[in-house]
Amino acid sequence: MTVMPKTLHVNLFEMACVSHIVHGMWRAPENARLRFGELSFWTDLASRAETAGIEAIFLADVLGVYDRFGGLEPALRTGMQIPNLDPFSVVPAMAAVTTHLNFAVTASTTYEPPFAFARRISSLDMLTNGRVGWNVVTSYLPNAARNFGLENEIEHDARYERADEYIEVLYKLWEGSWADDAWRGDTIDNVVTAYDRVRRINHQGQYFSVEGPHLLPPTRQRTPVLFQASGSERGLQTAARHAEAVFIGGRTPHETKENIERTRAAAQACGRAPQDLKFYVMAGLIVGKTEQEARAKLERYRKFYDVEGALSHAQSEIDLRAVDPELTIAEALAETGTSFGNMGRRFGKDQKVGAALEQISRFDEGRYFAVGTPAQIADSIEEWLDIDGIDGINLRQYHSFETLNDYADFIAPELRKRGRLPPFPCRPSSFRARLFGHDRVSNRHPAHSYSFEARSS
Repeated sequence: MTVMPKTLHVNLFEMACVSHIVHGMWRAPENARLRFGELSFWTDLASRAETAGIEAIFLADVLGVYDRFGGLEPALRTGMQIPNLDPFSVVPAMAAVTTHLNFAVTASTTYEPPFAFARRISSLDMLTNGRVGWNVVTSYLPNAARNFGLENEIEHDARYERADEYIEVLYKLWEGSWADDAWRGDTIDNVVTAYDRVRRINHQGQYFSVEGPHLLPPTRQRTPVLFQASGSERGLQTAARHAEAVFIGGRTPHETKENIERTRAAAQACGRAPQDLKFYVMAGLIVGKTEQEARAKLERYRKFYDVEGALSHAQSEIDLRAVDPELTIAEALAETGTSFGNMGRRFGKDQKVGAALEQISRFDEGRYFAVGTPAQIADSIEEWLDIDGIDGINLRQYHSFETLNDYADFIAPELRKRGRLPPFPCRPSSFRARLFGHDRVSNRHPAHSYSFEARSS
């Protein structure tokens, strides 16, 4: 019996800004990042992505400024995720010029009322015929909290407690407020919607009070595909219960595999099955016709890399450039009277300052970073699929549109030749159907228990 090779799901990692995660690269010749505010940038991006066979464009977002490192100045000067468009605003334009491309949009459970958000994302799901996912975040920037009238961030675990109820409200609206046959559009009997097939949700909880009903009839997916990271123990609890696609990581194959197994076990404890979850890593791929050409491209990229932007993004408590490179991170923090915060967590207390700076400057991504020929990169990806156990990648962009063009011209053909990419879809489908083979959430997913039919029985 022939065993089919495991295929790779690929998202293009995007953010509606000048400098997302590879800081300084916007200055590189022919990089289109300064066009982020032009509609043609997004329609061009979407058309290229669909032609390349990219499954989805994944849009990150933040609701504040990274201002811990030197205040506003470094972030503004380096364009570090500011200015930044609302990601929801660019999806309709991209959807209008594509048929099969999906869109995952980041939105926070902390600062927008659930009723308003339910309507916004249902609108996108309806207008795209089911091509939408939601990256569930709780927001972590102190500036974001102050932008919404709070003195400080809500404590980490409390944000997740709030998120759990937020998601419950959404399930009630998306799954339970309208029956599938509520929408009639009946010109003969003069009935737009069957009133007895729609109900209020009357949610009364610790954080939210929502009467309903939802303002839209059921979309193709009802609940959008749910993405979430699971970096913390409390975050893992929420991801295990709700997420269908989980962002994972690890410094070694064993560590990634262990993280995946731990998340699957937690999901199974919630009554879900192993096949109910897909696991993604962020991956950097730099390709050339020869290894030498790929290495030269990497060095060309590194010349533009902006360490100040990276330190701002890292929310560094200290400027590592101004510290003795022979000190450890712990010693540097102690010398400046700074608590063991972001820098300590990111690099470890025993890492040398010079090594940490070199790591930032190189922008290598450890296990999920590959440089070389199409065959060499495909070899790495096959290891990630078969040994580490991942299902997909968020493709890190170094250059718009060179990164995407390189994937289309060199990497995707090699992966297809090896049977490592799904076939191009022959007809429009929903995002969830591309991942799992069905439009609606699994009957093992907690959202299913809120369905109109379940609540009627």
